[in-house]
Amino acid sequence: MFRPKIPTMPTPTGQVSPPAVVEPTTIVPAVQTPPHPSVAPAPAPSRPTVQLTPGTALALVGGGTAVVLVVGAVLVSMLLAVAITGASVAVCAVVLRSLLASETKRR
Repeated sequence: MFRPKIPTMPTPTGQVSPPAVVEPTTIVPAVQTPPHPSVAPAPAPSRPTVQLTPGTALALVGGGTAVVLVVGAVLVSMLLAVAITGASVAVCAVVLRSLLASETKRR
């Protein structure tokens, strides 16, 4: 039941054809025709210029300010959480030390 079943390779049946022989062919270059002088080359597409209007400048400044304020608030809140946790652990350590010291004095 727990033995793996190993697949067996079936034996080929019928005729087995030999591999095909590939013969190299000669490459004949095509005759190139000169371009017609009457056709002018197409002008390269110019990139669109970005124009900064006062409205978009104000939107960019407002968006950047909002991002800075949000990131700053998140970082300050994380720092505050670490500081509060550290202070709590310090208070707990002082209380435990005091309890253990008073326990040994009573004996």
